[in-house]
Amino acid sequence: MIAQHLALAEAHAAQGARHVARQREIVDELARDGHDNRLATELLWTFETTQACHVSDVSRLKKELEEFG
Repeated sequence: MIAQHLALAEAHAAQGARHVARQREIVDELARDGHDNRLATELLWTFETTQACHVSDVSRLKKELEEFG
C-alpha cells in the first residue's frame, strides 16, 4: 500500500514540477513584455507551496517504505 501511495506522490511531484516551471516562464514572459504579472506570480507561489508538499510527501513515504518495507 505504501508503495502505491509513493508512486502516486511521485507522479504528483513530477507533474507539479512541470507546472512550476511553466508558471515561472509565464511570469517571466509577462514581465519581459511589460504586463502586470502579480496574479501570475501569486499563482506561481501557490504552485511552489503545493510542490513543496508533494516533495515532502514523497520523502515521508520513502522513509515509511524503508522502515516498514
